[in-house]
Amino acid sequence: MNRPGYITLPIITVLFCIGYIYYTTVFVAIEGWLRLSTAAGLANAAVFTALAVLCIATYTTAVVKDPGRVPAPFVPDLETPYSAIHEIKRKGGDLRYCQKCCHYKPPRAHHCRVCKRCVLRMDHHCIWINNCVGHENYKVFLVFLFYAVITSLHSLVLIIGNATHNVPNKEDLPSNDSRTSTIVCAVLLCPLTLAMSVLLGWHIYLILQNKTTIEYHEGVRATWLAEKAGNIYRHPYDLGAFKNLVSVLGPNICLWACPTSGHIGSGLRFRTSYDLSPASTPV
Repeated sequence: MNRPGYITLPIITVLFCIGYIYYTTVFVAIEGWLRLSTAAGLANAAVFTALAVLCIATYTTAVVKDPGRVPAPFVPDLETPYSAIHEIKRKGGDLRYCQKCCHYKPPRAHHCRVCKRCVLRMDHHCIWINNCVGHENYKVFLVFLFYAVITSLHSLVLIIGNATHNVPNKEDLPSNDSRTSTIVCAVLLCPLTLAMSVLLGWHIYLILQNKTTIEYHEGVRATWLAEKAGNIYRHPYDLGAFKNLVSVLGPNICLWACPTSGHIGSGLRFRTSYDLSPASTPV
């Protein structure tokens, strides 16, 4: 079993794809269409290089950053004024307790069978980063997807532009190797861009409702049970679209695209729609 943070085949595959796409885009597509010796070619190469560096930096951070550990002495405080609800087991109604980790589970925490420990505000375990996506690295994971989609779209535009560029002289026709590299890169980029765009859109949808992937699936079942009983289910952590965005991305809009996470608190308590004090914040 591969431990989180260790180099695995999927991680090597992702890094290889980034390197291959970068080489083909800059030294084949841009050079063949705009030329690196021109201002337009140099500007596109500089922008694409910056985006590629951001992709690698955020991806590496998502791989190595701990998603959030439950402190060993953690015990739910039933009398705390800023946490009006406490998650309980489906059966029995007891406070959630992890038999494998031998401690109580904070709200929104779940045990990962791959990482073999409980993860704060766990969203899912991602094989492509060999790590869980949780409280501490969720924003970094999201920012990586954002930059990856922009970089892929930029690459596709340059590759399509190179492919449709009318070469005036036969001497300037691209070699077979260049054409093959361009075709392989385009075939790789099309499904990759589509998949990452869908994934980014899915997580934006989740953020707007302040849900994790696990909570979404749990909410589907809770909604069905509530409707069956004639009630209405409301996700307890939904504070409104903007406040939901702020709780994940931070209060400073200018830093939303930065892989920072110092604003998110301990991950042991979260504001809910039932809080008595609207000004209360997680600690």
